[in-house]
Amino acid sequence: MIGKWLFVVLVGLGGGLTVGAGFVAFLTVLGIIPRLMQLTKTQRFIQGYEAAVICGAVVGGWATLSPIHLHLSKWLTLPIGLLSGIFVGMLAAALTEVLNVLPILTKRIGMDGKIVLLLMAIVLGKVFGSLFHWLIYI
Repeated sequence: MIGKWLFVVLVGLGGGLTVGAGFVAFLTVLGIIPRLMQLTKTQRFIQGYEAAVICGAVVGGWATLSPIHLHLSKWLTLPIGLLSGIFVGMLAAALTEVLNVLPILTKRIGMDGKIVLLLMAIVLGKVFGSLFHWLIYI
C-alpha cells in the first residue's frame, strides 16, 4: 500500500515539474507576455497580467486537485477535450520547434544520432501516463 502511494506521489511530482517547467519556459524564454503587451500597447497593465497568470495557475491547480464534477454531457465534453488536446499538442510542438529542445537535449545527454529513441521515449511516456491517468483509479 505504501509503495502504491509513493508511486502516485512520484508520478504527480514528476508531472507537476514537467508542466511547471514548460509553463515557465513558455512565459520567459519565448517572452509571450512582454510580446503581448507590446502588440496591444498595454504596458501599463503589467500588474494585471502578472495577477492573471498567477491566479490562472493557482485556480487551474486547485481545480485539477479538487473533487468538483461538472456533470457535462458527452456531446459538450467532446469538443472541450478535443480543443484542449489540440492546445497542449500545439504548445508542446511550438516549444520544441522554436527552442530546438530535442537536438540540444540529445547532445547534452550524450545521445547524438539517437533522437528517434528520445522521441519514442517521450511519446510512450505520454501514452502510458495518459492511460494511467484515465484508466487507473486510486
